[in-house]
Amino acid sequence: MGPMNTVYVDPSFTDEQRRAELYAGQLIVYSPRPASLALCRLARDMVVEAFAPHDPRDAQHIMKVEDFNAILAKVKPQFIHHPKAKEHIRALFSELGCDLEATYFDVPRLRTMASGDYMRAGLAYQFHPHRDTWFSAPFAQINWWMPVYDIQPENAMAFHPRYWSEPLRNSSNEYDYDRWNEEGRKMASQNIKTETRKQPKALDGIDPDPQVRIVCPVGGVVLFSAAQLHSTVDNTSGRTRFSIDFRVVNHGDVVEGVGAPNIDSRCTGTTLGDYLRGSDFQTLPESLIAKHRHLAAAAP
Repeated sequence: MGPMNTVYVDPSFTDEQRRAELYAGQLIVYSPRPASLALCRLARDMVVEAFAPHDPRDAQHIMKVEDFNAILAKVKPQFIHHPKAKEHIRALFSELGCDLEATYFDVPRLRTMASGDYMRAGLAYQFHPHRDTWFSAPFAQINWWMPVYDIQPENAMAFHPRYWSEPLRNSSNEYDYDRWNEEGRKMASQNIKTETRKQPKALDGIDPDPQVRIVCPVGGVVLFSAAQLHSTVDNTSGRTRFSIDFRVVNHGDVVEGVGAPNIDSRCTGTTLGDYLRGSDFQTLPESLIAKHRHLAAAAP
């Protein structure tokens, strides 16, 4: 196992080695692959059509924020449910050596982060420093992230590695994923300027430095553990950032309880019901999901 704060670029890992490094807090970056480029092209074609005649990256300077929000409210679900998106993800798994029978993923999400104060809530929520495990993610979860357009340090994502092993006082004990599904998601398009939905966050100040910002090409893929503290960079680039992310778990790791350490997450519920098998898009067994829901509820 390599030292903490290692960023691997195009490593020749097996999938098992890759997961072990990610569970230990490392970051992994892959150069663009045919399938990741195809997924980004699909997203780009959809947003170009949705924002026409404006360049989607610059539309925020031309459109009223309510109109911009209305377009996102339409195009984001269209991307999530586009059948080609799942096909491209399955192809990407094959290209990167995943066992399709053991690899499960949730639907890909198209994310936006406008520049400045134009839109910071709801469908373009600027995420404060957080771990996905505060949001009922399993500790075997690995996040896959890629930019749809070229990015720069001013509109990228930041990782805060000192907190990999340093617990943070946080409000995850107030978060339940099942309740969020019932209430929070429905409110997303109603939050434009101000985020009113209650989400887990650190209760004490966080020192953002040292931080790691990875700037990769369009279709480059950044992999990191759900337990990794990360945040959306305050976008000062002047252009809206578009990115894609989805989450992945290995069936065997979920069954055996293998994953990143839990140092400060106390939420309830589990997101495991959202995952689809890479080979045939079937869900995980309900008994396994129920077991993890029970484990989460029993967490300290």
